[in-house]
Amino acid sequence: MPAPRTVLLTGAAGGMGTLMRGLLPSFGYDLRLFDARPVEDGPDAATAITADLADRDALREAVRGVDAILHLAGISMESDFDRILRANIEGTYHLYEAAREEGVRRVVFASSNHAVGFTPRPRGDDPLIPITAPRRPDTFYGLSKSFGEDLAQLYADRHGIDTVSVRIGSCFAEPSTVRMLSVWLSPADGARLLHAALTAEVSGHTVVYGSSANTRLWWDLAPARALGYEPQDDSEPFAAALIAEQGELDPGNPAHANLGGAFCTDPPLWRH
Repeated sequence: MPAPRTVLLTGAAGGMGTLMRGLLPSFGYDLRLFDARPVEDGPDAATAITADLADRDALREAVRGVDAILHLAGISMESDFDRILRANIEGTYHLYEAAREEGVRRVVFASSNHAVGFTPRPRGDDPLIPITAPRRPDTFYGLSKSFGEDLAQLYADRHGIDTVSVRIGSCFAEPSTVRMLSVWLSPADGARLLHAALTAEVSGHTVVYGSSANTRLWWDLAPARALGYEPQDDSEPFAAALIAEQGELDPGNPAHANLGGAFCTDPPLWRH
């Protein structure tokens, strides 16, 4: 599939959206920016669309005429169910309805490893977690990403909208925890993966894990590589300093036992 020229980037003011705004244009994309918060910096800020996903008229206008949609918008951490419902569940439904109404046939959906967060992490010689592992969401946030994947499947089967759902790990300039050494997605690899998802010859709904080629990798990147993704980064140069500061992961610690890390504790330790 040739690279789409115009791509709607939702969540453009968020952390990953901001990173991708700086990286994806080098692949030839003309980005149309959309966020509930103002995009306040960069040469593209003046033309960004500030609107909520619940504003269906504004969303449909934003979708009109684009070649593809990169859907990063939504609450990116755990929250109360009503907020997750509005932003992540209803918002994603509104996004797919706008795509259907305007005839957009390629969506890249930012799913999350938290859709399978209660999956035990590999230890020792355990095999990498396959993309076929049953979904085991660890939070309302993870549940919303499971819903998004099912919604993508529905719109693929019923309306012919092809989606690549990317179960993103942690996309930051560098990893900040020992757990993140296994799930880190460098910004540069993030752009490479999203470019592959936008251009791959896929039909229907495809789900892949999203991380760099980390030495301590927990999941199978083969489905992402099949899209044409060629990761070039590895978190290992950060390992010695992080382990010296935080210690190795303790399999007896509930925050270290599963793929979702501290999101799997009760209450989730991210609250503290």
